Amino acid sequence: MSLLLTNIGELTTNDAELGRRKDAALVIERGRIAWVGDAASAPAADIATDLQGAAVLPGWVDTHSHIVFAGDRSDEFEARMAGERYAAGGIALTVAATRRASEAELRATAAALRAEAERGGTTFLETKTGYGLDVESEVRSAKVARSVADTVTFLGAHVVPPGSDAREYLDLVRGPMLQAVRPYVDAIDVFCEEGAFTVDQSREVLEAGRRAGLELRGHGNQLGHSGGVLLAVELGALSVDHCNHLTSADVAALAASDTVATFLPACDLSTREPFGPARAILDAGGTIALATNCNPGTSFTTSMQFCVATAVLQMRLTIEEAVFAATAAAARAVARDDVGVIRPGARADLQSLRAPGVSHLAYRPGVPLTDAVWKDGERVV
Repeated sequence: MSLLLTNIGELTTNDAELGRRKDAALVIERGRIAWVGDAASAPAADIATDLQGAAVLPGWVDTHSHIVFAGDRSDEFEARMAGERYAAGGIALTVAATRRASEAELRATAAALRAEAERGGTTFLETKTGYGLDVESEVRSAKVARSVADTVTFLGAHVVPPGSDAREYLDLVRGPMLQAVRPYVDAIDVFCEEGAFTVDQSREVLEAGRRAGLELRGHGNQLGHSGGVLLAVELGALSVDHCNHLTSADVAALAASDTVATFLPACDLSTREPFGPARAILDAGGTIALATNCNPGTSFTTSMQFCVATAVLQMRLTIEEAVFAATAAAARAVARDDVGVIRPGARADLQSLRAPGVSHLAYRPGVPLTDAVWKDGERVV
């Protein structure tokens, strides 16, 4: 069965040739985009849907989330809002709750958050382990993550669990834990930050992941100049995320590399860290992405629209730059070229808005604008 979506008021394709089109239409067949063009030239299809002038764009590609967890950290959030500074140690509270939870409870929470994200237009979701921090709990988290996410990242090197020896734990992450989770994950990550792992420790983790055939990702420079950004570039990581505190050398290194700098503006608001210099990286020729960092401690949101609006209103990105960062550029951060774009052959992951154009995503901040969502060509919202 083929589906024609017609009378699209504004179509954002993220394709250099197709561009951003007015009065457009597209055809979906067998889960893929089959045709894109002017509504007046649209071919016949088995089913036709008139979108009555609505804007259409790719589904959001959220490349940084932590949705396999248990527990609540709203008290910690309230304390930060009262003036306490964020420190990585709060992760231990979630680890304790996650270890106590059953697999069914973890799956239910993760599935609910995935469904919430989908209602907001997210059609491709990465999520991580990292709240188990022992072999059994990390494997359980990886299995749950595999069942709800499009791609899964192993983050055993989130923090050293309380009471553990750092060297012994690092060896566990690089050895038995990595081997145990390997069937369920696609990439490896490390929190290179004060209170978590040093540059040298982070290098050990990422190199072990590479030997195991995993893609590399990194948390870097969230709380200070941790060295995580330069390490990610050195090792050719797909992405380095947070990037709040960057020197001119960091910006230049990112701009000269294929590593995507992923910014997490909802997290920055919640932790009251300065927004990272996304504008500087774009101006230098680098690639940036936007993601939610959905987690119970520092960014409890699944709303990519909120992140896009914040990037426009607070980080000085244009609407077009922010939408691209949350779709096509984000796809690069997970080594995909078939999502985050609307062109023949791409996966039919897209959303329509209760608005005539994408500018409304920031023009009407806080208003949920996603009206309909298609994933693999099937309408899911």
